[in-house]
Amino acid sequence: MFHSLWYENQKVTPMTDFISELQHEFALPFTNPVLIFTILLMIVLLAPILLKRINVPSIIGLIIAGVLIGPHGLNWIDNTHGGVEMFSSIGLLYIMFIVGLELDLGEFMENKNKSLLFGFYTFIIPLIIGFPVCYYLLGYEASASFLTASMFATHTLVAYPIVSRLGIARNQAVAVTVGGPFSPTPRC
Repeated sequence: MFHSLWYENQKVTPMTDFISELQHEFALPFTNPVLIFTILLMIVLLAPILLKRINVPSIIGLIIAGVLIGPHGLNWIDNTHGGVEMFSSIGLLYIMFIVGLELDLGEFMENKNKSLLFGFYTFIIPLIIGFPVCYYLLGYEASASFLTASMFATHTLVAYPIVSRLGIARNQAVAVTVGGPFSPTPRC
């Protein structure tokens, strides 16, 4: 009896409780891990299918979709959620795994010096240009300038699925380029 009197006095019904709970669950950015997982899964499954129709490589579509739903786009998912970081790490490990399966180890060993040199230059040149720009022009601290400049280093593994689909993954230039990120230069 007390329960029904409370609802009458507050003019709150179980339906309004349900609606307010739904509004809380669907407030942006989403915090419900099941909802975040569902959105990410739908993007991973549907983006390649939709983008194939307009001849856009699926990896590019996934990157664009990530920007769209992220904090600087529609703000559906923020980057403070642990699940998002986990998915980004899984994506990177997946690409590295695919590269490892398809990379001809003999070709890689023949070109290891070229790969090391390529990896060194694709790290040091952006660092030499980016550090002064960030430190002197943008006024960042030294550590922030170093980290920002090192982010401009090569990300050739992102393009590997496109190269693989084109059928040129066994090319010497691809072996050198893909081997560069595996060289012992620091990466973020």
